Amino acid sequence: MSILPESAGEEEAAEEEHSTHHPIAPPDESFDISTTVDPGYVISLIRKLLPSDGTVSDISSVSASYDDASTQVTMVDGEDECSILQYHNHDRLMGDDERDGDQQGKEHGSVKEDIWEDCGCILWDLAASQTHAEFMVQNLVLEVLLANLMIPQSVRVKEICLGILGNLACHKVSRERIECTNQLISVIVDQLMILDDAACLCETCRVVTLGLQGSECVSWAEALQPENILSRALWIAENALNPQLLEKILELLLAILESEGKIVPILLPNMIKLGLPSLLLSLLTFEMDRLTRERAPDRYIVLDLILQVIEALYAMDDYTQEVFSNKEFFQQLINLIKLPNKFELASSCVTAAVLFANILTDSAHLVLEISHDMSLLQGLFDIFPISSNDSEARAALWSVVARILVHGNEMDSSELYKYVSVFVDCAEVIEDDLLDARLHTGEANSKFNARRTSMEKIVSILSQWTSLKSFMREDSINSRSVDKLLEYCSKYLRYVGG
Repeated sequence: MSILPESAGEEEAAEEEHSTHHPIAPPDESFDISTTVDPGYVISLIRKLLPSDGTVSDISSVSASYDDASTQVTMVDGEDECSILQYHNHDRLMGDDERDGDQQGKEHGSVKEDIWEDCGCILWDLAASQTHAEFMVQNLVLEVLLANLMIPQSVRVKEICLGILGNLACHKVSRERIECTNQLISVIVDQLMILDDAACLCETCRVVTLGLQGSECVSWAEALQPENILSRALWIAENALNPQLLEKILELLLAILESEGKIVPILLPNMIKLGLPSLLLSLLTFEMDRLTRERAPDRYIVLDLILQVIEALYAMDDYTQEVFSNKEFFQQLINLIKLPNKFELASSCVTAAVLFANILTDSAHLVLEISHDMSLLQGLFDIFPISSNDSEARAALWSVVARILVHGNEMDSSELYKYVSVFVDCAEVIEDDLLDARLHTGEANSKFNARRTSMEKIVSILSQWTSLKSFMREDSINSRSVDKLLEYCSKYLRYVGG
């Protein structure tokens, strides 16, 4: 298989090249200003993508469209038609064996494929504009792309075809035309089975994901439903070390789980049977192991997507136990919460905290196992600053803190010291959250039950500690810091009537 680069050097080069990958369509209002193109030129580009075997029998109708094209798209007076186009680095994705062979074939082949590639890349760019996308589908670009996907072609040609379709699928009208073009959905989905090239699979996943988010999502789901296709999709997720490919396949899984319920019954039962829960655990474990060895920014989005997929699966009661009964998964969440320097992993840590709170709600017996883990308690407080705009996440954090502290009864001086040390270290975080809570008094009081319970326990622990002042060592915790935090928490409890 050629999904992955074969060496670390190749992987690094491929990842660097992927950073310049064709973008998803930008907002049309900013795109249309600078990309007005002669319609005849667009039609000529489409015609140059025609397969040489004459697969598309009605492509002659493109010529008929030329006469009326100027009424649909207007050329800027005096501007050279090519000067306003955005060209891409056509060779950026070469690197694995299959691509090397493809490039060597081109070097010894005809100029025609070079022309095809140039024209295809221009259309790929133009499809990012809604105006151009609609004009392209009116002039049979979908039929031309379908014909190219149905015959043997180089992986670069396949990638360009799928990339054009991906940009077309960003717009409602052109996506609907994709969905009503006979055979096109099934042919696109079949690329998951046919292709091994990472770049092609990225574009395939992008098109399918956009389809699953549209009005005809059931048609896409039904095309994905065969067990061999779902199995292949999960296999790609398990084996793709290319970060961009893994990102795209995870986005596809997330689109399935976050659908409005129409496609979940079609796809999820088979996905569970094929091992989705164990796959998610395996992916999470791999990313956490890698994260503890090195911080690689290109992997952060992958970790975040894995947790989002897990969170979406957790929301489905019928499958909760499939994922969260596993102790290893619970431990991986703990490891993530304990990580230092969380700001660069903010989204992942917040999602982990919410999942952690939900698990403890459903499996209260696990609280005892973590009730004396001070590094976990410290890690939870470290997440507060990066979740300041997420009230649900902060409520979840206080829920976990409250459960830990409630199980911390009958503490000796050594245990009190550990708890008080954490509270004093996190005093600023605690004070900031309490201040924010007081500023939002209009919210439902029930939302703050966990915070109030936590404050009651913190006040109790701090009070016990201050009663031991006469026994404290000189190098013990700063008593002024303890007194200040105690007063602040007590004031909050008086404010909320605690």
